[in-house]
Amino acid sequence: MENVQTTLWVVVLLVMLAIAFDFMNGFHDAANSIATVVSTGVLKPSQAVLFAAFFNVLAIFVFHLSVAATVGKGFVQPGIVDTHVVFGALIGAISWNLITWYYGIPSSSSHALIGGILGAVMAKAGASALLSSGIFKTVAFILVSPLLGYVLGSAMMVLVAWGFRKTRPAKVDKWFRRMQLVSAGAYSLGHGGNDAQKTIGIIWMLLIATGYAAADDKSPPTWTIITCYLAIGAGTMFGGWRIVKTMGQRITKLKPVGGFCAETGGAVTLFLATALGIPVSTTHTITGAIVGVGSVQRASAVRWGVAGTIVWAWILTIPASAMVAALAYWLSNQLF
Repeated sequence: MENVQTTLWVVVLLVMLAIAFDFMNGFHDAANSIATVVSTGVLKPSQAVLFAAFFNVLAIFVFHLSVAATVGKGFVQPGIVDTHVVFGALIGAISWNLITWYYGIPSSSSHALIGGILGAVMAKAGASALLSSGIFKTVAFILVSPLLGYVLGSAMMVLVAWGFRKTRPAKVDKWFRRMQLVSAGAYSLGHGGNDAQKTIGIIWMLLIATGYAAADDKSPPTWTIITCYLAIGAGTMFGGWRIVKTMGQRITKLKPVGGFCAETGGAVTLFLATALGIPVSTTHTITGAIVGVGSVQRASAVRWGVAGTIVWAWILTIPASAMVAALAYWLSNQLF
């Protein structure tokens, strides 16, 4: 652990960098919450981002800080983290987010941050410094969350199709336009609850490492919680329209009923993961749900080439952000 006298301005700058990542997380992942509701025409883009941002922030009153505890205390052995590790982790995550945003690829901000933490820690102390339990459940959910989203999204679509089989399509469309507001709100709530806590976790990790918080504290300082939820909400308000197009139209064409099923399946997955304290990818989750909904209609409704590109981005996210983080850690040590 670093000396308590670590220069305050270094900690302040790293907290600001973490908040910038949190804002970018909201900006980058806004598509997860609003792509379906925009693409089905239920809300205009300007309405959708405000709607999603509101529920992102509302999540502060709904979820316990289990995910923040996993990120802050569940990945790395005590005494390993320092300011150089935190700097490397954040630079690795931010760099990958910028690259994937530029190319309109819906990769995971969450896994970019996790990859950043892993890369910086391993550059300092090797794999033995990592806590296998926290790493294992997070890596496992790289597969579980999109699969669960797929299963729940497709199951919802089958149930709805069967339940409304005798109802006129126009009436179904009208009814689910209203219901999609409920499902989109629930998904945005889950998005804020899981993703904002990851940044809370890394700031908590920094404060413990530099002596500004005690390792045995049950929760992080209140100001970190409020700031991170507001930052992710602000990022969502600005949106990431390149990725909205990919999520809402290029994977499969969605109608309101499909949007409702995808968002509901994704929301259930996020609520479950957040309750278990597992930092999952909201991007993976909603993509799996959208593919599930599309495949119920017919296999050809899914543009599998686009989905394949997204999967490759998923595979590369952790190692790519880890490599950048390791380099940033080394440079930080050399320069400072």
